[in-house]
Amino acid sequence: MTVALINTGCANIYSVQAALDRLGADHILAATPPEAVIADRLILPGVGSALPAMTQLRASGWAEALQREARPVLGICLGMQLLFERSNEGEVDGLGLIPGCVAAIAPFEGGVLPHMGWNTLEVRSPVDPLLAGLGADDRAYFVHSFAAPVSDVTIASTFYGVRFSAAVRRENIMGSQFHPERSGPVGARILKNFLEMTS
Repeated sequence: MTVALINTGCANIYSVQAALDRLGADHILAATPPEAVIADRLILPGVGSALPAMTQLRASGWAEALQREARPVLGICLGMQLLFERSNEGEVDGLGLIPGCVAAIAPFEGGVLPHMGWNTLEVRSPVDPLLAGLGADDRAYFVHSFAAPVSDVTIASTFYGVRFSAAVRRENIMGSQFHPERSGPVGARILKNFLEMTS
């Protein structure tokens, strides 16, 4: 089992690599699709802004390649947002692998943006294999100012001023708005599920 980390130039790759190391997973860094041909899984991490990340994905060939991807793909934080059709951050078209538009979290009384901290995950039933084994009070770590609305692809949601998608899935395409690599045992369980899922 080998995981390819897609290098957008807009991610903290090292923390994801460290999380995979803790799970004993082989991984490679792939700046272009040909560098990931040996991989069984793909992770699209991201920290930063949608526009430069999408610019890099298009220039590297990843934006086109991901349209045909049959392997399991997991987008993390910005990486999840890029899976959607559009982001209002920079008014940029995303990869279009998941329907919907990512929008800014509206300011609210008592709230601080960007949203940084631990939030409880409300897992939808039936439980998706990506989230198998999570408990009712399990929490994950978020750092973001933009979010995707709750929709038919939402497999877990959370609340910070508004309810939004914490995790999504459409067939082999998955995403987590939170950082599993920074979410302790809960995040480790989710990454382990991703590595072990059969479809």
